[in-house]
Amino acid sequence: MIRFHHAYKSFASGTQALCDVSFEIAKGGFVFLTGPSGAGKTTLFKLIAAFDRPTSGFVEVAGSTVADLSAREVPYFRRRIGVVYQDFRLLKDRSVFENVALPLVVRGDSPASIHRRVNELLEQVSLLYKSDRLPTQLSGGEQQRVAIARALVHHPGILIADEPTGNLDGQLSKEIVSLLEKVNAQGTTVF
Repeated sequence: MIRFHHAYKSFASGTQALCDVSFEIAKGGFVFLTGPSGAGKTTLFKLIAAFDRPTSGFVEVAGSTVADLSAREVPYFRRRIGVVYQDFRLLKDRSVFENVALPLVVRGDSPASIHRRVNELLEQVSLLYKSDRLPTQLSGGEQQRVAIARALVHHPGILIADEPTGNLDGQLSKEIVSLLEKVNAQGTTVF
């Protein structure tokens, strides 16, 4: 499902973010990546989601070689991957429902199917009752759950969560990990 083979990533500044990285994550895996700040974790996630390309080596995700994806193929490729960002990246002027629905609206799904899928996910993350609220009216843990719901809206085979509990207290962190475990139990690879 995810395979790195002697992957390197260097930046124009001369910084070497990844050096000879090799690993495999099987379909349905649940993997935690830990390391100090600046170790290259976010760079690795950006390569998996094709936000960046390796300088050399091989990165394969969901049957596609990241370096070989054309600009036109990348948006379709990303529909197979859900990404939960450190800073949530929720649109402040859109409701919880609208934030989760946005990828389906962009894709052109019917209003009825959007309504059904978004409500299903908001129920799964225990936020259906807050679907009309703005992100600024939510706690950090609630915003994180909205971000997870949005990442899952396409039924991705892979969910990448970049420090999903980084800004949360101990109890909220446990809730988020429990939610990720449920997602994984449904067959999604979680990294």
